[in-house]
Amino acid sequence: MFDSYQENTLRYYPERCINCKRCTQVCPHAVFAEGEARAELAKPSECMECGACALNCPTQAIEVQSGVGCAWAMINAALRGGDMDSCSCGGPDASCCGGEKEKEKTPCCGAK
Repeated sequence: MFDSYQENTLRYYPERCINCKRCTQVCPHAVFAEGEARAELAKPSECMECGACALNCPTQAIEVQSGVGCAWAMINAALRGGDMDSCSCGGPDASCCGGEKEKEKTPCCGAK
């Protein structure tokens, strides 16, 4: 199962980077740093998967599945008054409960 405390969905493709610096400007946790020729992935484990970097990257050098990791867990727990580790993905098409095998075991993900 995906562990949002240890992993994240952030993927960076430096060969696509044009050094526009947008990722360094919008990231609330300074995951990216300015480099000479392109942005540098400075603190990947600090990514909260908000998606701001990917949405602002003009060359799609950054991919992140927002709504999967820590940021989504915190928001969901605050809104529902629950635990960050409990599954409350809202249906079978949501991705917060991990892969297909995990969805089969998790009633809140539509398993019968």
